Amino acid sequence: MNIREKQEQTEQEMLSPYATLSSQTRGREKPEVECELRTCFQRDRDRIVHCKAFRRLKDKTQVFLSPKGDHYRTRLTHTLEVAQNARTIARALNLNELLTEAIALGHDLGHTPFGHAGERALNELNPEGFRHNLQSVRVVECLEKNGKGLNLTWEVREGMKNHSTHSISATLEGKIVRLADKIAYINHDIDDSIRAGVMKESDLPSEYTDVLGHTVRERINNIICDIVKHSEEKDDILMSEEVYTAMFGLRRFMFDHVYFNPQTKKEEKKVHHIIEPLFSHYLHHIDLLPDVSRGRIGQTESKEQAVCDYIAGMTDHFAIETYKEIFIPKFWLEK
Repeated sequence: MNIREKQEQTEQEMLSPYATLSSQTRGREKPEVECELRTCFQRDRDRIVHCKAFRRLKDKTQVFLSPKGDHYRTRLTHTLEVAQNARTIARALNLNELLTEAIALGHDLGHTPFGHAGERALNELNPEGFRHNLQSVRVVECLEKNGKGLNLTWEVREGMKNHSTHSISATLEGKIVRLADKIAYINHDIDDSIRAGVMKESDLPSEYTDVLGHTVRERINNIICDIVKHSEEKDDILMSEEVYTAMFGLRRFMFDHVYFNPQTKKEEKKVHHIIEPLFSHYLHHIDLLPDVSRGRIGQTESKEQAVCDYIAGMTDHFAIETYKEIFIPKFWLEK
């Protein structure tokens, strides 16, 4: 018996009867020889961390575009906070922590430059639409590794696909990530908004903070403890009605006062004026796309989808510099 098999046996003996076991995975689209050391979900976690799309998250907007301070969240730091929250819950409930972490680390791989502003722009421009959760799955299935994909297990891809508000995952580990994502962004976006001077802690409605807590630390701790308390020994991930109502009430408050606040989003109207010209330019100059992107056109996808994939993969900085290179005249300097 090798190390992986011992780990799989330990899962069967130690994890909750509701946990997703590595040995019972629905597998990969392309069969592979199993690793002697790592379970399938651990391999998926490692593949995500080592992929290019994961590294690019460090220069993609979370909420505030091109922040000058060192402590504002990026899409990468958001992802790490989601993973930490999710792992805490999974471990407390004796579920599969490695599967939970893999889903969390991969859930935003398909996010665009400029955050949700970029997502809305591509959704308008691409005839097939654009949703970042579906794009995350697309990244790991057919965009990474020069079009070969990462060949992740079904459970990880399914959890990534269904992490958004209007989706429900088939596994408890996926359900954990869905909630951990909201726990993270609601609270760290409050923290960043206070840092940016957009709001103060005292601006938060007391009907929600009296339930959840009056600091970021208190709120995260109280929500996670509530989930664990109400999900123990159950085949579901649950919250008390009081905490659920307060958390989603605070989420609505953030949408009204931060996410769609003119002061917060005053730069976002410029995003469409970057994304749209880039989309149109590459649509009329397909030869400028990477070879892998061009190779799929006419076989598995439209040229619009190929252009959408390329732009969605850009970081904020690369999108801006590419726009400048294409559309801003260069001045000749005297020699």
